[in-house]
Amino acid sequence: MLTLVWYGIQTSLVVSVVSVGLGLIIGLLLGLTAGYFGGWIEGVIGWVTDILLAFPSILLAIAIVTVTGPSLSSVMVAVGIVQVPIFTRLTRAMVLSLKEQEFVQAVQALGASPSHLLWRHILPASLAPIIVQASLSIGTATLEAAGLGFLGLGAQPPTPELGTMLSDAFKGGYSLTAPWTTLFPGLFITLIVLAFNLLGDGLRDGLDPHSSR
Repeated sequence: MLTLVWYGIQTSLVVSVVSVGLGLIIGLLLGLTAGYFGGWIEGVIGWVTDILLAFPSILLAIAIVTVTGPSLSSVMVAVGIVQVPIFTRLTRAMVLSLKEQEFVQAVQALGASPSHLLWRHILPASLAPIIVQASLSIGTATLEAAGLGFLGLGAQPPTPELGTMLSDAFKGGYSLTAPWTTLFPGLFITLIVLAFNLLGDGLRDGLDPHSSR
């Protein structure tokens, strides 16, 4: 049981980190584009983002995995797509705020290209809230990946994964005769989510320039 839980933790962390990384990259690109260029580009990106946010995240992930087929890669893609609107909106809001700042307008007046302005000035100034959101999203992604695994849409045997272990324990009727088969996978899912939530809170306090100690 210890070996299964240990490897299940590794699988769950890999899925969570990769899916959040995927959502972060796509959301970052969309948010930078929408916030800086505006116009019909911002309208289209905002329309797509609103559609994705209209669906409950777990239902959207289930729909994507159902279409692509149950596997770890499908879970990573599904959970990553669920994370995209969050990072898109956050990045867009940061760009809209920063592009009116004096240092950005000064660089723009000196003839800097949009790509130089975005990647060398606006993006570095936006990283603090994005990093905080990414750490918090890893906890959310862990829950979503575990939920998909519990429904049989995640890792397939013999790959160990915490949500799949819970599902196997309930399906096999071991939850009453051998309660540790459900206790430890559920406990470590809780601990992973709690750890990344606490990390996000700590990063928020540490990266906030207005916080005083």
